[in-house]
Amino acid sequence: MKHNRTPSASGTRFGAAGPAVPRVVTVGIDGSYASMDAADWAAREALRHRVPLRLVHAGIPPAHPVGGRRVLHLVGRARSVLDRAAITLAYVHPALEIHAQQPCGPAVPALLAASTEAESLVLGSRGLSGPSGFAGFQVGSVAADVAARAERPVVLVRAGERPEDAHVPDAAGAPSRGTPYRPVVLGVDVEDPGSSAFAYAFAAAAARGAPLHAVHAWTVGRPATAAEPTDLPGLLRAEAAARERLTTVLRPWRHAYPQVKVVEEAVFGRPGHHLLKASLGASLLVVGRHVTTGPRLGATAHSAVRRVSCPVAVVPYGLRTGR
Repeated sequence: MKHNRTPSASGTRFGAAGPAVPRVVTVGIDGSYASMDAADWAAREALRHRVPLRLVHAGIPPAHPVGGRRVLHLVGRARSVLDRAAITLAYVHPALEIHAQQPCGPAVPALLAASTEAESLVLGSRGLSGPSGFAGFQVGSVAADVAARAERPVVLVRAGERPEDAHVPDAAGAPSRGTPYRPVVLGVDVEDPGSSAFAYAFAAAAARGAPLHAVHAWTVGRPATAAEPTDLPGLLRAEAAARERLTTVLRPWRHAYPQVKVVEEAVFGRPGHHLLKASLGASLLVVGRHVTTGPRLGATAHSAVRRVSCPVAVVPYGLRTGR
């Protein structure tokens, strides 16, 4: 299904320089309420970046003489889910161009293949979580598995996410869609800054007209305990060095996105804790995933997808393309 609208050629790319990919946001759906929440978030993201939306229903077994009737039933159900989702989203977002795709095969490989043909892939917290019915982004779920292996950004959206959740409350403290966007939070590792994560976060902030909150959590070689004295001068020097390095890695991105207000925070402690704290007032959390660690989420990304309530973008970097 396609709703006619040609996106503006001035739309923003999400990633750093690399091979050209179709300018589209893709979302995996299965008809559950959670996947429709993710689809609505993906639709709004596509509109913000002026690109089409692609709906993908994955996990359909390939055609086989044995059990062919069951496969036909699943194919028909998937088509019905896609049609209903497209009609609903077209009604809510009439300016959006919508496509639908129905690949065969297991969900994870199908979604990974779909992600290579998109600038980002959006998945919900339930419904796409495999036969065990995990609640949330748990290790072993389809969503977490795709996020750990994809070569494009994967955005994980919690069930129940509403449009107003991305905005600051109004003057009376009530949820609103007419107020400015909450900040985009970026987790920064100054020792290994991934350019793709920076590019995605700054583009997301620019598209929203939102500030970017860059968080770098630093530690010393051996944490102080109550049993040993704290080297306060050393900690102060380490803190100053962490702030300086954070400023340094952000400088070229500030120049590339002068319209984005950047708030820098270099704080002592573990990244997961401080990103969780920062995400409480965020519209989006962006974390990097170095592909050299293999098909798994790193500790920071794993903590984020399990504990953070706002949408989380897991952005791979370190690919052979240089991203």
